[in-house]
Amino acid sequence: MSDTARTIKVTVWNENVHEQREEAVRARYPEGIHGAVAAGIEEHLKGQVTIRTATLDEPEHGLTEEVLADTDVLTWWGHAAHGKVSDEVVDRVQQHVLSGMGLVVLHSGHFSKIFRRLLGTTCSLRWRGADDRELVWTLKPNHPVAQGVPSPIIIPEQEMYGEVFDIPDPDELVFVSSFTGGEVFRSGCTFHRGNGRIFYFSPGDQAYPVYHHPDVRRVIANAVGYVAPTGERDLPILRRSAAGWYEESAQEQA
Repeated sequence: MSDTARTIKVTVWNENVHEQREEAVRARYPEGIHGAVAAGIEEHLKGQVTIRTATLDEPEHGLTEEVLADTDVLTWWGHAAHGKVSDEVVDRVQQHVLSGMGLVVLHSGHFSKIFRRLLGTTCSLRWRGADDRELVWTLKPNHPVAQGVPSPIIIPEQEMYGEVFDIPDPDELVFVSSFTGGEVFRSGCTFHRGNGRIFYFSPGDQAYPVYHHPDVRRVIANAVGYVAPTGERDLPILRRSAAGWYEESAQEQA
């Protein structure tokens, strides 16, 4: 964790649509995907986090200004209802990320409004829903997000995500995945936007019990610790520097 002396306030967001529509998904995730993600974070960061959950059908999608101001890290899962997310809420989340709130985007959240907004690309990819085996290979074993997980993480059944993944070059590529069809995918990526850190992690789909996988849960918990802000949050701003400011500052410190 980046700052073990303070409690990290986590909001786990999930559109919670498949769980309401599909009995198989409800049986797989009886507490919702948000419940499984929250449980995994609590399991690994117990005593270091406080967790709330929020879903699409809540007022303002559960992401009011007050909630976001009290959130250090937001995790995001969406799939069937990206278009139903309010642009006003997307604007609000974007401002908080730029101010320093951490963001962990999961699986099909790659196509969410907020991820595409922050990355500035289509975030499109190749996919196949066919019970593929996924191997998640660690490229940076000393990275905080990779601590305590094997290489590869073996996920017996998973939706295939493959290249080309239309994203900017990541600041760091922590994981890359391979699939039974021969495809590869940049499955664990970090980005910085403004004062905020973003981690994208692709494993996880409503059709498979991936968010019960112990190693996947560990990665997500690690990511929460990694993207959490370590200081006060504030937007980067335009600053005018008068001539001689450096010399004056040096004299004041002498």
